[in-house]
Amino acid sequence: MGGLVWLASYPKSGNTWTRHFLHNLLEGGDAPYDINQLQGKTTWDSSLHWYASYLPKPLAACSHAEVAAARTQANAAMAEAAGDSLLFAKTHNALVSDEGVPMIAREWTAGAVYIIRNPLDVAVSYSHHLNASIDRTIEWMGTAGQRTNNSERMAYEWLGSWSENVASWTRKRHPALHIMRYEDMLDNPVATFSALVDFLQIAASKRQVGRAIEASSFDKLQAMESRQGFQEKPDNAKQFFRAGQSGQWRESLSKAQVQRILADHGEQMQRFGYSAG
Repeated sequence: MGGLVWLASYPKSGNTWTRHFLHNLLEGGDAPYDINQLQGKTTWDSSLHWYASYLPKPLAACSHAEVAAARTQANAAMAEAAGDSLLFAKTHNALVSDEGVPMIAREWTAGAVYIIRNPLDVAVSYSHHLNASIDRTIEWMGTAGQRTNNSERMAYEWLGSWSENVASWTRKRHPALHIMRYEDMLDNPVATFSALVDFLQIAASKRQVGRAIEASSFDKLQAMESRQGFQEKPDNAKQFFRAGQSGQWRESLSKAQVQRILADHGEQMQRFGYSAG
């Protein structure tokens, strides 16, 4: 039985890292898997590839409504590509409907993994990713109903606020949903990635899991991007794999910025053990 397994997260929360781990586990050889070849076993649901055949004009010229009208067909195309296998689909979309169309196609969904990261650290990382100030990034993360724009390569994403995104996926626990924290991926990678492998029912030995963890370590991802670039890096960002740390907010955020994030997202932060302590 095949279908889509959503790898869902708010941006800068470990989604690409997870995709790279899965490619190293399922397809990797002696060398770390090429970060510019993250297709086949995984994909990105907003990629132009899935929408191009169903749009009335170039993606960047389309309205949100025109892209939404093509979304069901795009998701169906992903499910067809999966065939009898599982296709791991990266998404930053919240689990909502927009323009009358679900952002996530439940009828082709086999399961979902939600990756969550402390929003205090997300604010720092995302500001570099957007090439925007931390204050502007915090405002963006705290504004309900946020949508990105269509571009030449990517269909728009309905991110919502950080809290909306998290709550939409995690408010109801489900046996087909696995949640993992970015901080646990860093601090206890063997247990965290092994739990992911078990959830996905992938037959892999401890040695294979350990090798995939090592091959997808942050220093290897960063070195690969430095050598050859990364095609998913936004044009205005200096680099995609920047720091890969937790707790960087302590040196980067002011007290006022911390308090703004706590005020905006305290409820969801508390659910997952995040604080400014």
